[in-house]
Amino acid sequence: MPVDRKDTRWNGWGWTKAHNPVEGREAAWAWIANALGVAELPLTPAMKLEDVKLRPSRLSTPAREALVAGVGGDAVLESAFERAAHARGKSYHDLLHLRAGKLDDAPDAVVYPSSADETVRILQWAEEFKIAVIPFAGGSSVVGGVTGSAGAFGASIALDLTEMNKLISVDAESMTATAEAGIYGVDLEAALGAQGFKLGHHPQSFEFSTLGGWIAARGAGQQSNGYGRAEKWFAGGEVATSKGVWRLPALPASAAGPDLRALVAGSEGAFGVITQATFRIHALPAAQDYAAFLFPDFASGANAIRQVVQAEIPIASMRLSDADETYFFQAFGKVGQEPTWKDGLQARFLSLMGLGEKPCALIMGLEGNTAKVAFARKAARSIIRVNRGVSVGRGPAQRWYQGRFHGPYLRDPLMDRGVGIDTLETATTWSNVENLRDTVRTAIDKAIRASAPTNGAQGVVMAHISHSYPDGASLYFTFLFPRDVANDIAQWRTIKTAASEAIVRAGGTISHHHGVGEDHVGWLEAEKGAIGMGLLRAVKRELDPAGVLNPGKLVP
Repeated sequence: MPVDRKDTRWNGWGWTKAHNPVEGREAAWAWIANALGVAELPLTPAMKLEDVKLRPSRLSTPAREALVAGVGGDAVLESAFERAAHARGKSYHDLLHLRAGKLDDAPDAVVYPSSADETVRILQWAEEFKIAVIPFAGGSSVVGGVTGSAGAFGASIALDLTEMNKLISVDAESMTATAEAGIYGVDLEAALGAQGFKLGHHPQSFEFSTLGGWIAARGAGQQSNGYGRAEKWFAGGEVATSKGVWRLPALPASAAGPDLRALVAGSEGAFGVITQATFRIHALPAAQDYAAFLFPDFASGANAIRQVVQAEIPIASMRLSDADETYFFQAFGKVGQEPTWKDGLQARFLSLMGLGEKPCALIMGLEGNTAKVAFARKAARSIIRVNRGVSVGRGPAQRWYQGRFHGPYLRDPLMDRGVGIDTLETATTWSNVENLRDTVRTAIDKAIRASAPTNGAQGVVMAHISHSYPDGASLYFTFLFPRDVANDIAQWRTIKTAASEAIVRAGGTISHHHGVGEDHVGWLEAEKGAIGMGLLRAVKRELDPAGVLNPGKLVP
């Protein structure tokens, strides 16, 4: 069943009744304060929706009457909750606005279309009445991709696709399936699994993101080594524009000019609205094997990943945390607990194996038929051993796998206690991974110290390799810092700008899988070039001549 938004946090992450990972762990707050170099952490609770005053809807009476006549009154919602829940995405920057009750960007209405043809009519209505349209489904963007801003227009609507949530068909012979774009990841995999298949696209937002959103953001799931990024498994589909439905045939290959599917994957709702997609599927794996390893340093682990991928060993995922990330999450998990004999044994083991006090952890996942998994296990472990990696069993990997969607739940309680936590990601070639990592880490660290509310305050900056390719890998950064509560948005912008400029300077992409949105648009031309940006603007003019689709995102 589709997610009921009333069961989720309009100004935070996930289910309203989800467990607070810091609840009952008072010692954790003192530990975090010490790590950030501050004496104490203040209480900084979020505003309640009933205390927020939303501006009245700016939809004119003729515009609203025409919209209701086209889609029906039940499809047009204007309650405070609906508008607030569709005001922004789920980035740290978004939550700063939402938690403070700053809802100036809330859409004037939320519209739930039920078909591609209905979506076309809504876009034609928007052109006629000059209304901005923000395509919206799971709303899990972390780059300002669904901010409800009207831009240069007089009003805006959020176009919520989640009523279009059906698995339409499965072609078992061709190993493809077709579904409506608003289907949530959990529901899609459940429907495919009932027929013995899976897509295998499992980003951290899996529970609260949708098929169309994955394609629109050009996303990558945690097992992308095995199942591919969105642009690899996206085979074709339908895109609603004000000119009609643009149909892209699901062909296995074609030399009939450039592949126009590449314009859809990563389009972020700026060119049209994805309403249906055909995608490549896989048989449910007969075997899974997730195991953990430790390396004495980041370079050794990165080298092992590179060699495994370049040897074309069939892995599902390899995730390497740097020493600071490995240490932070292990130490945080043990705060308030008395040391045990196992802790002493672990320390002696690390010393004996030459791993030092702060090793780097690798999670390797294998999925497929039994023979494939057995082959990959033997071949990959051989490379890991050569690179001084040491197996620490399947237990840590299983705990990661079982809780791999739970990480974002830590953010809300941290923000309640004056702690900022944000993430960003990039990618580069193998020969540049170490340089990019060091450059971006240094830039984030300096920006945090410079924007800290008190002297001596600092951040915790962590990184891991999350996706890998024969020619390079992605780097995913997580950083904690003491919030300057009086200037928290300016503080975030200082850190984000420093990190983004460092990424460009060090030769990384401004986004590996989160997309562009509003947050990265200022750095897009540095990657695409003036000619490339001109091409994107030409596509925008052709498909969205009035410019009503997702203004301010992707194409400025």
